[in-house]
Amino acid sequence: MTVHPAPVAHSSWPHPPTLILASKSPARTRLLEEAGIPHRVLVSAVDEEAVAAKHPDASPAETALLLARAKAEAVAALPAAAGTLVLGCDSVFELDGQALGKPYTPEVARERLAAMSGRSGILHTGHWLVDRRGLAPQTPHPHEAAVGEVASAGVEFTTMDPQEIAAYVATGEPLHCAGSFTIDGLGGAFLSRVDGDPHTVVGLSISTLRALLAHAGVRLTDWWAAAVDH
Repeated sequence: MTVHPAPVAHSSWPHPPTLILASKSPARTRLLEEAGIPHRVLVSAVDEEAVAAKHPDASPAETALLLARAKAEAVAALPAAAGTLVLGCDSVFELDGQALGKPYTPEVARERLAAMSGRSGILHTGHWLVDRRGLAPQTPHPHEAAVGEVASAGVEFTTMDPQEIAAYVATGEPLHCAGSFTIDGLGGAFLSRVDGDPHTVVGLSISTLRALLAHAGVRLTDWWAAAVDH
């Protein structure tokens, strides 16, 4: 799923813009750092469950994009975001056509991991980029200059026995992860295959971000060049 306007010419802006990540995820921050993209973090106060509840007929992929958009727009509306690009991301795991977000409780996490054992699902990560450059801080509808896309990757799990599931849940790691697992942490021990961009499973596809930036007239490599110049 993609929502975007026509690309902007790359010559529109003389210097790399400030990028704001509308997420408190350390994994997403780490991905941006490893990709050579400096950024700031501003966390939105979006109620994920409330946003999803407003769209009961949305597919898991659509839900991921709706959540990413809500987070990006909430932060983009802040005066501190004026003159920047704001990136919102959110991930939803799909199993048997059902959207699975964060489990939050050990009981839900154990139930989900048991259902996922030895099976495959799809991890959808929504990306929404809002361009606040050139807009006044009080612009009422910052999302009018925006672009969004969903990246999806198939995930295959190994067979997990109840003791392994209990031990993993006891670490606390899966409680705040979409689908109750990670690929870049302890949960990686239970993944046997990923079909697609692994960064998508972490929570932010750098290749997808590169494409979104292009629609805003920005090259990801602009930040690399700026770092070399300094």
